[in-house]
Amino acid sequence: EAALTPGPQYRYPLYRRPSGLEATPATPFLTRAQIEAGGLRAKGLELAYAADAIELFELQIQGSGRLVLPDKKIMRVGFAGHNGHTYLPIGRILQEYGAGPEDVTDWPAMKKWLRANPAKASEAMQRNDRYVFFQELKGDGPIGAMGVALTPSRSLAVDPAMIPYGAPVWIDTNLPGPRQNVPGAPLRSLMVAQDTGGAIKGPVRGDIFFGFGDQAAALAGKMKSPGSWYVLMPNAAADRVTLTSQVK
Repeated sequence: EAALTPGPQYRYPLYRRPSGLEATPATPFLTRAQIEAGGLRAKGLELAYAADAIELFELQIQGSGRLVLPDKKIMRVGFAGHNGHTYLPIGRILQEYGAGPEDVTDWPAMKKWLRANPAKASEAMQRNDRYVFFQELKGDGPIGAMGVALTPSRSLAVDPAMIPYGAPVWIDTNLPGPRQNVPGAPLRSLMVAQDTGGAIKGPVRGDIFFGFGDQAAALAGKMKSPGSWYVLMPNAAADRVTLTSQVK
């Protein structure tokens, strides 16, 4: 839930990318805590205002989403850049604030812990210095790092240092099960490497784009399945390098 203007119910701004921003790990921009303390206030960068800080934090992790405005119209927003700081996984942070292993199994569990511990939630989320800037999306989308619209259950986020964008990747894994360590239905499908993310590092890590809506959110929030993937490439390239990997 969000609005285009601030109000008592809409207090958490989504910011556009600042003009001329060239944030990198070597030259990072303001931290999340500095931005949320007002570091970008009154600069005309506010795109919208969210009703819930935890939902906005989730939007920042996902990199794109849909804002439901007060008149029930939908505004689609997508990734426009970040502040150059290193991404710190929220599960690791929450354990430092007293969350148990059962509280960090997946995003729904972590969100439940944040809501149950409001005195710690704001500080814990600010420990992740990375801050994402947004832009309004028109047409198909969201747009992945490859620059093309992502397709539900067909687009895969990878580490582009390991897997080239545009490569077809056969996935052999399982959907989330009814509880932790219990696999769900098999998921065997051809996908395309079209995106990346702050937590997608190394040759054996991938992230499936499930789409939008409650069902997609439930799958994305709980997906943490081991499995295999196979990168398909021309014989000439395959003769030079083997890219068959185990993925988790």
